[in-house]
Amino acid sequence: MPEYPDIVVYIEALEKRIQGHRLERVLIASPFLLRTAVPPLSSVEGRQVVELRRLGKRICVGLENNHWLVLHLMIAGRLHWKENAGTGKRSKRHLAAFEFDSGRLTLTEAGTQRRASLHVVEGEEGLSDLDPGGLEVFELPDARAFAAVLQSTNHTLKRALTDPRLFSGIGNAYSDEILFEARLSPVKLTQKLTSDELEQLYTATRATLNLWVARLREETGAGFPEGVTAFRKDMSVHGRYKQPCLRCGAKIQRIRYASNETNYCPVCQTGGKLLADRALSRLLRSDWPKSAEE
Repeated sequence: MPEYPDIVVYIEALEKRIQGHRLERVLIASPFLLRTAVPPLSSVEGRQVVELRRLGKRICVGLENNHWLVLHLMIAGRLHWKENAGTGKRSKRHLAAFEFDSGRLTLTEAGTQRRASLHVVEGEEGLSDLDPGGLEVFELPDARAFAAVLQSTNHTLKRALTDPRLFSGIGNAYSDEILFEARLSPVKLTQKLTSDELEQLYTATRATLNLWVARLREETGAGFPEGVTAFRKDMSVHGRYKQPCLRCGAKIQRIRYASNETNYCPVCQTGGKLLADRALSRLLRSDWPKSAEE
């Protein structure tokens, strides 16, 4: 799922291409995409784009009639840009096309599940209805303010960082990278952190997000971000199961649950302890290894 760094770079690319331009027509190919009926979709056609904004993991396109198009790409949704594009042949992944006087923005979604969504809302009140309430890490003044949010509930670090009601825009991939940078276990409880660990996590969160925004900007250059993915070769742990840790050389481990996974280094983050994968540990029971050495 595109997260904070991906959405920031998407918005910067869109600002160059559609801000100040007119949205001439919206073509919806999937009946599952549009989640609102009022205001009608037709109310945004013929209007000029006046602002682009990120709302958590959503991309918000503001139009001159105080209406907003709000896109949530979910796991497999991706955006594509073509200047002076004709109708062309549509793939099965095609969900929508937004035709501007400067070019065409299309939305596709891989796979058979249709999770991406489009809302048309009016004004700040309409946007706030879609906001889960998570705070922006870069708007928190210091580690103390960060800690107050993090420790407002007693959850694992992985769950807390990815909770959109606590923090805005952090998901499965970058939370792995943040926790590796902070040298903290993904299953450590938030209210068990020391003051030094809270400072480490605050610093690592900001540094990791800044690093990846810079990397994605460099990768995209003057083009449009077409290679958005949760698995990048330069990541330290995410998607690197059984590969050597870039810091200590130990094999990266993972916990799998539902459609997500947590990746971590057992030496750098958990003191050599292997975290129990729910499915495998149930199967192996007493044979489940307790340490990286085993």
